[in-house]
Amino acid sequence: MLKQKQVIGSAETITLPSISPKTIHARIDSGARTSAIWGRARVGEDHKLYVSFFEGDGVEHKFDAYGQQVVATSMGHIDTRYTIKTVVKLKGRRIRATFTIADRSTQVYPVLIGRNVLRGKFVVDVQFGKSLKAKEKKRISDLQETLGNEKRAL
Repeated sequence: MLKQKQVIGSAETITLPSISPKTIHARIDSGARTSAIWGRARVGEDHKLYVSFFEGDGVEHKFDAYGQQVVATSMGHIDTRYTIKTVVKLKGRRIRATFTIADRSTQVYPVLIGRNVLRGKFVVDVQFGKSLKAKEKKRISDLQETLGNEKRAL
């Protein structure tokens, strides 16, 4: 018997229990193959991956198992990113998934949930969700201002 897929919106709150006890706002992106978390990663002399997540609370998380993946960004850039496996809790479901570590400091949402988490479990309906409307509007305004400044400089 097939399990019923749950409807989620274009933005939802999640938790990443092994990374932070806080509730985190995430962008749901059915166009992205892999999920991503805002962080800075480095490989230590012990060959383990050390990651500072989000805005840098001074805590480095150590990962014994990690990988690397080539990712084509939405802007067309090709990046090589570190990957980790961790549990994400979304709409009451615990899902073990792979996340790339990316600089999302210019994005509204520190986490992007892609198809690797969504497939077979969720259906995205953009009229639902918990979007950060004020932050999204400010980001659009900031981008338009930057674009206007660049046009004037030409």
